[in-house]
Amino acid sequence: MELSRRETLGLGLGAAVLVLAPFRANAAAEDAIAAFTGGAEMAEGGVALTAPEIAENGNTVPIEVSAPGAAAILIVAAGNPEPGVATFNFGPLAAVQAASTRIRLAGTQDVIAVARMADGSFARAAATVKVTIGGCGG
Repeated sequence: MELSRRETLGLGLGAAVLVLAPFRANAAAEDAIAAFTGGAEMAEGGVALTAPEIAENGNTVPIEVSAPGAAAILIVAAGNPEPGVATFNFGPLAAVQAASTRIRLAGTQDVIAVARMADGSFARAAATVKVTIGGCGG
C-alpha cells in the first residue's frame, strides 16, 4: 500500500490528536478546579468521596461526597469532555454538608471532589473509577 503525502500528513495529525487529547482533558479539569479555588492550595483530607471502584455502565455512576464544615463542593470528572459535573452549595443552616448523585463518565478516569470550607480553605479527595461500558462519548 502506497500512501500519498497528503494521506501521510493526515495520519500523522490524527496520531498527534490521539496522543494529546487526554492531556487536554486533564488540563480542562485543572482549569475547572483553579476557577473554583482561585488557585489556592488544597489540603488532602477533610472530604469523603465514595465512588465504585468498577462501574459496569458509565451512564449512571453513583457517587457520594461529604465535607463537614463545607460551604460548597465541586465534583469534577477529569476524563470527560466537559469535566465540571456538579457544584453543591450549603447555607449556614444546612444540617449536613453531604450530597449524592449519579454521574456520567466517558471512560475509566479520576473523579475529584474539592470542598470550599466555611473558613475559606480548600480540601480535596479523588477516586479512580474503572468504566467497563462507555458513557458519554464512549
